[in-house]
Amino acid sequence: MFKYFRKRFASHLTERCRRRARLVSKDGRCNIEFGNVEEQSRFVFLIDIWTTILDLRWRYKMTIFISAFLGSWFLFGLLWYVVAYIHKDLPEFSPSINHTPCVQNINGLTSAFLFSLETQVTIGYGFRYVTAILGVIINSFMCGAILAKISRSKKRAKTITFSKNAVISKRGGKLCLLIRVANLRKSLLIGSHIYGKLLKTTITPEGETIILDQVNIDFVVDAGNENLFFISPLTIYHIIDKTSPFFHMSVETILQQDFELVVFLDGTVEATSATCQVRTSYIPEEVLWGYRFAPIVSKTKEGKYRVDFHNFSKTVEVETPHCAFCLYNEKDAKAKAKRGYDNPGFILSEVNETSDTKM
Repeated sequence: MFKYFRKRFASHLTERCRRRARLVSKDGRCNIEFGNVEEQSRFVFLIDIWTTILDLRWRYKMTIFISAFLGSWFLFGLLWYVVAYIHKDLPEFSPSINHTPCVQNINGLTSAFLFSLETQVTIGYGFRYVTAILGVIINSFMCGAILAKISRSKKRAKTITFSKNAVISKRGGKLCLLIRVANLRKSLLIGSHIYGKLLKTTITPEGETIILDQVNIDFVVDAGNENLFFISPLTIYHIIDKTSPFFHMSVETILQQDFELVVFLDGTVEATSATCQVRTSYIPEEVLWGYRFAPIVSKTKEGKYRVDFHNFSKTVEVETPHCAFCLYNEKDAKAKAKRGYDNPGFILSEVNETSDTKM
């Protein structure tokens, strides 16, 4: 049993070592780290504290939320305790009957803390009243930050999903890279726009190595890539022509390439008019050569259109050219066959006509 788990653990480590590093994960998070940031640059995050709070994760936000209130209550409770201690209002000083305390019912640090808490979270109490300006500011700031965090369009982006793999096959007589994208809500994204970036390491003719060099990838939808009618899943495709970075790749060499295809979808949320961006990425192992996506939309007997998400990322193997260069050569060969071929060995000789014809 121990040997089995050790073998599984070793294979897991080996698999992790063989994984390609991603800049963008499948769910759109950016895998990048900033090192050696100058102190002045870090101070900018404190100046824009509102955006910093919004970008924090929930566990850090709730920690700051709780710490801000508890810290404020304890700080002002401590101040009230110090005032009562200096004025000798505490029971340990045995004040006389004629002694007038600064604040009634402050008997120790606990009661001072409760007095501070009541001051900031209530509008009044008995005969004690203190204007709770700081408490109102903290309430407004933290409640506003949480409300903005909940209403951010980032959550809307979670209901936009991409296919697990990209495929390469023929579409309209051209070799294309295809990706499927779907909107899981019935509400539309207004003004949607799809585009891509191919990230790879390139070496310039001058010998400079550029890591994460970006190459634009144009995606096309049959209905146009601007203002998409995004009510049902769409298949976007990139035509692999002579200007495409995939033109010189083939079915054998694509897995040997080192690239990351990042796909972006920008749009405006219909309900809130807030803009959002959805993104995902594909590495060479996730690009299937010689496949197409299975059908996903059907029509029921009642006349309704049904989308079967069980087949959303399902692929079907199809006959596909070995490479884009082969497809273009095949097209050139067929075009030449239609025009006919010239025979360079053929010599045209003139025939002299004579008036006498022998029978």
